[in-house]
Amino acid sequence: MESGLAKLLASFAQWLDRLFGWDRLPRPLGLLTLYGIRLRLRARNLYDTGSTNPAKEPIEPRQDLTSRTLDGSWNDLTQPAMGSKGSRFGRNVPVERTYPEEESSLLDPNPRLVSRELLTRDSFIPATTLNVLAAAWLQFEVHDWFSHGKNETDNPWELSLDPNDAWPERPMRIQRTRRDPNWRDEEGPPTFVTADSHWWDGSQIYGSDEAFAANIRAFERGKLRLDQDGLLPRDLEEGVDLSGVAGNWWMGLALLHTLFTLEHNAICDRLATEFSMWSDEQLYHRARLINAALMAKIHTVEWTPAIIAHPTTRHAMNANWWGLVGERVTKRFGRLGASDVISGVPGSSTNHHGVPYSLTEEFVAVYRMHPLLPDDFTFRSCKSSEVIQKHPFPELGALQTRTRLEELTVANALYSFGVAHPGAITLHNYPRFLQHFERPDGTILDLAATDVLRNRERGVPRYNDFRRWFHLKPVETFDQLTGNASWAREMREVYDNDLSRVDLMIGLYAERLPKGFGFSDTAFRVFSLMAPRRLKSDRFFTTDYTPDVYTRMGIEWINDTTMSDIILRHYPQLRPSLLGVDNAFSPWNTVGGSAPT
Repeated sequence: MESGLAKLLASFAQWLDRLFGWDRLPRPLGLLTLYGIRLRLRARNLYDTGSTNPAKEPIEPRQDLTSRTLDGSWNDLTQPAMGSKGSRFGRNVPVERTYPEEESSLLDPNPRLVSRELLTRDSFIPATTLNVLAAAWLQFEVHDWFSHGKNETDNPWELSLDPNDAWPERPMRIQRTRRDPNWRDEEGPPTFVTADSHWWDGSQIYGSDEAFAANIRAFERGKLRLDQDGLLPRDLEEGVDLSGVAGNWWMGLALLHTLFTLEHNAICDRLATEFSMWSDEQLYHRARLINAALMAKIHTVEWTPAIIAHPTTRHAMNANWWGLVGERVTKRFGRLGASDVISGVPGSSTNHHGVPYSLTEEFVAVYRMHPLLPDDFTFRSCKSSEVIQKHPFPELGALQTRTRLEELTVANALYSFGVAHPGAITLHNYPRFLQHFERPDGTILDLAATDVLRNRERGVPRYNDFRRWFHLKPVETFDQLTGNASWAREMREVYDNDLSRVDLMIGLYAERLPKGFGFSDTAFRVFSLMAPRRLKSDRFFTTDYTPDVYTRMGIEWINDTTMSDIILRHYPQLRPSLLGVDNAFSPWNTVGGSAPT
């Protein structure tokens, strides 16, 4: 429930935002406006789908409440199944508004047409304020947050194709999203469940099932396995790196999985020094807690401010972790009262804001940012910037990742990612290789068409309706939607001059962006609600974010470590390229030669 003061502030914030735009206000007033927007979103844009996993209730009581479980259960001690593997995705719009459209309407316009006419990368458009590590990081984190699991193999969507379309089969078939096995027609719109936990718990590293989790452990001093060459262990059956995401595996993920496996082991070494009597199990679980929190902190105060680099949002994201008093004060004096506005979310009280915690289908929808990925990669020496190899993305995929890293070394690959730019998140910048993407099992798909269809089949509102539900004015013309006259003309043609049919992803890519933003203001509304919710609902970031649970050393490790620190801890030869670089997701220094083009 909104208090009277909260309602007043939310209404004032919406008035300011509509009149001026939060991004055009002086920073203090901009921050107040963003806070008011968040209050309104918390009160009006959290909807429960019965998300707490009914298949998991009741759950046997746990003896150890100070470590994360593999399936995400027992985070909330009053509802132990909340957020666990197999729980439903929630919603940010009223549940009754999330029925999928009728099939004839759902396939209109044809997702393949949308892909070819509006998304195809004509020429690479770089995001010059970021590096390719930022693109890899997003996929790395997404694999921790949400997965709908394997698709249904029966009754795929069938898309008719233009006679000039060279797609290898007719019709194009796209498998449907796997439905919630516990859903019944009388309950309302279809629901979908996560194949991972909803919590920010490092599951992309540690796994979500016992067999995988045991396979990556060394069972010595709490550590995870690495091969003698410092790379991830191999899956002996598949002959590829051992990971829980083999189907989407590529070099960018391998680099980050390797980094945070090394970081886990470094945390174990430090813990073992201070707590010499601890068992392997104690070291492992405590290191996981610290490592997962470190990932959350890096995403909050480094990755996000890099991709939405407006001065107001930079300050707001830092305040989510450190509070408005800032990093120096919070580090020196600890929390100054209970307010997460003043001292940040970590260590504050847990609050689900009236709705059981889950990630939402709308949150999944706005994280479709595949244009960040380049089609082609140039690899350079970290000592001289001399070109070593060049590869298109398919030569860096699951079956080739290990070979490429053995040839290049991790340090050279990290450097190459650090000095190169990702793609801008716009129309006509979707990677071509993803429009004809061959998976390791040999299946081929157009991921752009699939992205468009996924939002429709999961009942995510189309662009203008989405804006209405997030308290934004709907756009009235195609020219108002975008500042690009060519894009406006193309969208009119594809959508038959009907603004109401514009897909959410297309609208997000076409929007004018706030200063310093790498993605749209409409998408930002979802982030401003859900990003702090991932922290505020999790007891390991709130009531249990204490030295008693993490150890004092663990809290200090999280506080004092940046992404650059992790890279340099394990690959100190990269120091010249990071010297003076404030954010590891920004372009690095080139060394020993001319800047890459």
